[in-house]
Amino acid sequence: MVNIRGFSLVFAAALLLLGVFISIPVGVQSVGVCYGMIGNDLPSKSDVVQLYKSNGITDMRIYLPDVEAMNALRGTGIGLIVGVANDILIDLAANPASAASWVDANVKPFVPAVNIKYIAVGNEISGEPTQNILPVMQNINAALAAASITGVKASTAVKLDVVTNTFPPSAGVFAAPYMTAVAKLLASTGAPLLANIYPYFAYIGNKKDISLNYATFQAGTTVPDPNTGLVYTNLFDAMVDSVYAALDKAGAAGVSIVVSESGWPSAGGDSATIDIARTYVQNLIKHAKKGTPKRPGVIETYVFAMFNENQKPGEATEQNFGAFYPNKTAVYPINFQ
Repeated sequence: MVNIRGFSLVFAAALLLLGVFISIPVGVQSVGVCYGMIGNDLPSKSDVVQLYKSNGITDMRIYLPDVEAMNALRGTGIGLIVGVANDILIDLAANPASAASWVDANVKPFVPAVNIKYIAVGNEISGEPTQNILPVMQNINAALAAASITGVKASTAVKLDVVTNTFPPSAGVFAAPYMTAVAKLLASTGAPLLANIYPYFAYIGNKKDISLNYATFQAGTTVPDPNTGLVYTNLFDAMVDSVYAALDKAGAAGVSIVVSESGWPSAGGDSATIDIARTYVQNLIKHAKKGTPKRPGVIETYVFAMFNENQKPGEATEQNFGAFYPNKTAVYPINFQ
């Protein structure tokens, strides 16, 4: 995760003094939590898995393959996103054998005992390295097929700046051609696009024009999309639907979005308090059962993150996105159901 999130200034200006009203339907949807490991005081991997189980958290995202964590997940049924490190994409793109070795080492020994759902080919890749994403996905898919592994989908995790013209949401379009190619591959394999969605960064970047209520799913005014007539009551929905609009324009209207990260820091910076973080995260979990105006229905969503990670680089907020302290006590009360 980084501190710069793509967001249209035009969109931000249009959100002046807005708020939110959320209607929460009855229903059950699994909500995952991202398990970052950039800390020197975190619990054992087996204790972490038990913490997921005891809190009813049904899905996990890890950013690199971790044998100890994956072994601890055996037989639990917890769904897993496994990341491919950004710094090995060049090799995996150029060498199908390297992709096959990655699958042999990091997927084949664990399925079906570990419920691996998605492989995230890189996280928030930008610049020239984005050209490696498509060939790595193709090579990973070929390696999975050669190993007779079914049900594991290769995708990539993107931040919002892969989309431009985000206001109104229906105007969203991919900013670079590589994303159109990625979207078409996802459409052909039935895999979702993994999207990291952070109203927090948009809000602190333009507090003059974006209200805290609108950013945190709280009550207030509504915003219609003049092109579709759809009405937006929170920033999260508008961000997600701008990505859906880009998928439509890329000829991949059938591709779903999995929100692979979303959260709010509880300390360390602007508007980072325990109370606001709890409000955002709890409302996010509830809202995942509802869907967006463009795509009603449940949204598979991963809260960022499980723990405060004391060795994360960047702003102090980066170390304070956790729902739990490293001693396994809750930063704030939260219901993951």
